[in-house]
Amino acid sequence: MIIEVLAAFVGTLAFSVFYNVSKRELLFCGTVGGISWTVYLFVNAFIHDSIFSCFFAAIVISVISHILSRVRKNPVTIYQIGGIFPLVPGAGMYKTLYYIVNEDYTLSTYYLYESLQIAGGIAVAMILIASLNNLLIKR
Repeated sequence: MIIEVLAAFVGTLAFSVFYNVSKRELLFCGTVGGISWTVYLFVNAFIHDSIFSCFFAAIVISVISHILSRVRKNPVTIYQIGGIFPLVPGAGMYKTLYYIVNEDYTLSTYYLYESLQIAGGIAVAMILIASLNNLLIKR
C-alpha cells in the first residue's frame, strides 16, 4: 500500500510538472494526489466498490483543494486536477477498447459503464463541494 501511495504521489507530481504548476506548489499537488489514493484504498478496503471509493476520495480531494487554495492563494484547479489524476479510470477505458477489438461486447459494455460511473462520481463530488463552498462563502 505504501508503494501505491508513493507511486500516486510521484505520478501526480510528474503530471503537475507537465501541467506547468509553479515549483512552490508541486509538493502540495503531489501530497493531494497521495492523499486521494490513500482515501481510495481505505474506502475500497471496507466497501469493495470502486465507484463509491472514487466518489468519496473526490470529496476529500475537493475539500483539501479548497482549503489549500485559500491558504496558498492559488486557483482550486491546481490542486483538484492533480488530486484526481490517480482516480481517473484510464484502465477501464483501456479495457473497454481492448474488449471491443476482441469482439467481446459484454465485457466492453461493463467496463465502459463502470468508467462512466467513476468519472460521473468524480464530477458530482467536485461540483457538490464547490457548491457547498460557495454557499458557505456567501453566508
